[in-house]
Amino acid sequence: MPPLNLERSPHSLVRAFSVIIMIKITNKINIEEWEITESFMRSSGPGGQHVNKVSSAVELRFEAERSPNLPPFVKARLRKIAGRKWTKDGALIITAEKHRLQPLNRALALKKLKTLIIEATEQPKYRIKTKPTRASQRRRIDSKTKRGQIKMLRGKINDT
Repeated sequence: MPPLNLERSPHSLVRAFSVIIMIKITNKINIEEWEITESFMRSSGPGGQHVNKVSSAVELRFEAERSPNLPPFVKARLRKIAGRKWTKDGALIITAEKHRLQPLNRALALKKLKTLIIEATEQPKYRIKTKPTRASQRRRIDSKTKRGQIKMLRGKINDT
């Protein structure tokens, strides 16, 4: 790491240390800062003048397909779970506009991203196919026969 030069502007110090920042998802998965892009926009819905002049909504873009930190099976499962949030170029887009304050929406968007990735790391439970028992098949057919007889009784009465 280069020596710390305090004569720089505070913004350049932030950029110098931004490579170190990582978001911990699980013990094995960490997301680096370059994989996430945030953009801010105006929220929709009620709020009057405040909504019209403050960009408090957050759109978080996570480059999931290019991420070296996600294993292939997690990427595949994340693609399936994300649905319409997954773009053609392999990015995951998450929006948050619940709160009136931008920092709260940023935290909410990161929380949504973390929960999606954690959900993608969990293997789905394997379902064992089963056949219905003979007794249940018999009960089903008996109930269908009984129902058919009830419906047959609803028909027209012949007066011959």
